[in-house]
Amino acid sequence: MDEISEAAVSSAEDYILSRVSKKEIIDIDISVELTYNDKLDVDVRVNVIFDDLSSADPQIADDAADHAVKEIEKIL
Repeated sequence: MDEISEAAVSSAEDYILSRVSKKEIIDIDISVELTYNDKLDVDVRVNVIFDDLSSADPQIADDAADHAVKEIEKIL
């Protein structure tokens, strides 16, 4: 489970940093919640705080979360 969480965090972070300069980002918070009942449920949440001068689209946080989930599905 830790490997899956680490892959999700890394994937989301890489997605963001491939689209936005690190200088434009003040903070990135990525949380991954894994639950297993009959199947594995994955919840990835990404919050990005941009510098005031950044023109980055805040939607990138949701896109990064979606990207992370897709990467996890590839692993499984």
